[in-house]
Amino acid sequence: MSSGRDNIIVDKTEQFADRIARMYRYLSEKRQDDKDMLKQIVRSGTSVGANVSEGQFAQSKADFLTKMTIALKEANETRYWLKRLYAFGSLSEKEFASIINDCEDIISILTIITRTTKENLKNEGIKK
Repeated sequence: MSSGRDNIIVDKTEQFADRIARMYRYLSEKRQDDKDMLKQIVRSGTSVGANVSEGQFAQSKADFLTKMTIALKEANETRYWLKRLYAFGSLSEKEFASIINDCEDIISILTIITRTTKENLKNEGIKK
């Protein structure tokens, strides 16, 4: 599903949340012993997009930065859980490679967004 705008991070995080939800559904039926990890990854994996979405209507640049920083932390946590699922054999190498690449792309984009926003806020503070 697209956000209707040309906003790559919104689109990527929406698609990622959908993939995480489908993965959760598939693995929860297949791997009963991974339920706790699956609950964690569905929370963090869908939270990335929720925070990015909230950031689109932030009240200020500082609020936007807060939402993007939380999204980045959630994406990093999701990466952790994906690695654990792979290590425990819940994901095949092909499945893992596909979804971890999406996660890494999101982390890279969010890292750039947060750095740029911090720099812009710092520069605005100097101008005042």
